[in-house]
Parts: sequence; C-alpha cells; structure tokens
Amino acid sequence: MGVPEEPRKPEEQRLGPVLRRREQIQPGTTDQRLLDTEGDSEWVHTDPWRVMRIQSEFVEGFGALAELPSAISVFGSARTKPDSPEYEAGVRLGRALVEAGFAVITGGGPGAMEAANKGAREAKGVSVGLGIELPFEQGLNPHVDIGVNFRYFFVRKTMFVKYAQGFVVLPGGLGTLDELFEALTLVQTRKVTRFPIVLFGTEYWKGLVDWLRDSVVAGGKASEHDLLLFHVTDDVDEAVTLVSKEVGR
Repeated sequence: MGVPEEPRKPEEQRLGPVLRRREQIQPGTTDQRLLDTEGDSEWVHTDPWRVMRIQSEFVEGFGALAELPSAISVFGSARTKPDSPEYEAGVRLGRALVEAGFAVITGGGPGAMEAANKGAREAKGVSVGLGIELPFEQGLNPHVDIGVNFRYFFVRKTMFVKYAQGFVVLPGGLGTLDELFEALTLVQTRKVTRFPIVLFGTEYWKGLVDWLRDSVVAGGKASEHDLLLFHVTDDVDEAVTLVSKEVGR
C-alpha cells in the first residue's frame, strides 16, 4: 500500500477578502478553524471579538427601537428617593409626555428613571428602559415595557439620541451630567438638529448654569449663544410644551 502523497503548500491563499502569499500562508481553512474545538478560549476576549459584540448591540438596539413613536429621553439620578418631590415630578413628567403623544425613554434604572417610566406606564404609553452593565447594576425597573441591556456606554448613548426627539434632564449625578453634556455637544456641533434640551429644577441647575455663563462663556471657552441650547424650568407642563414646540408637535 502506497504512502499518501504529502499535500503541496499552495503559492497563495485567499481567506475571504484577504490574500496571503509565501510565509504568510496559514495552515488549514477558515471552516476547519471554526469547527476545531481544541485550543484555549482567550479569543473571546480579543478586540476582533469585541467588535462583533459591539455590532450585535447596535443591531439589537436598532431592531428593538426602530418602530418607536416619537420619544423623549428622560435622565435623572438613580438615587432619587420614591418619597421625594423629585420622584413625584418624574412621574408627572412621564405621564404628561405620553399625553402629549411621546414615548418615554430612560436609563431603565431606579430613582428618577423609574419615576418617568412609572408615569409613562400609568398613562398607558410606551415606557422604554435602556440599561447598562455595571458592577452594582440593579436591573431594569418594573415599569419598563421595552427594555434593552447594553454592555457599552457609547452604544447606549447612541440609542438615547437616535430614537428621541429631545431630552428632559431631572436632577442627577455624574451619569446624568455625562448624558447632558453629550447632548449639548451634539447640538452645538450640529451633529443633531432640532433637539430640545430641558433642565428640570431651577434651583438644582442654577449653579451649573451660573458656572457656564460666568466661567466657561466669560472665559471664551464657549459662546453666549451656547446658553440658548437648553431651557430651565420647574413646571412639568412647560417642559412638555418646550420639547413639543421645538420638534414641531
């Protein structure tokens, strides 16, 4: 019985769109490597695999939210207490936004986010929560009807802006400030147009507004016109009117 002939090494190799020649030719085929169960699992922590995860989050988010009606994203602290005036304002805001014809999108967590979702659900509107994977994550609040959990902050931020016609920002901490300044930057640089931003709670936001005017604008780091990119109010009806007016409702 003859000895099987040793397969000759090809002169070139095509792996999808990639062409390899000479010393760069890899042994085996793509299917062979896919079906091979041997080897370590370190590859699931590599950057190419992360790209696939990021892509899948965008696909899942777009798929879940593409058919939403006009929506407003509501931000605020997860630490807002259920018995506080801020929580009650969030409930009234969520309810009023639904009555004005909007869906309500929040970060899906407790506190102010839960309040807005609760108001939206009580008004029989669309209540959306976009959660994020955190070490102390508490899960989506029970008033969310459509929920999507994300691994990556930047994917989640895209969903907040892409599927909302405006922002209402309740008193909050660093995460709330992050979302606020992200939105302000997008409007200032005209990455988005006709995007109203309403800060709810004049006393809470007064220090920030004063700093923007007296330090940032006065120091030439922003223009006077940038102070017109947002509104400040204590009135739920006025907040809803402002976002409705600017989006042409």
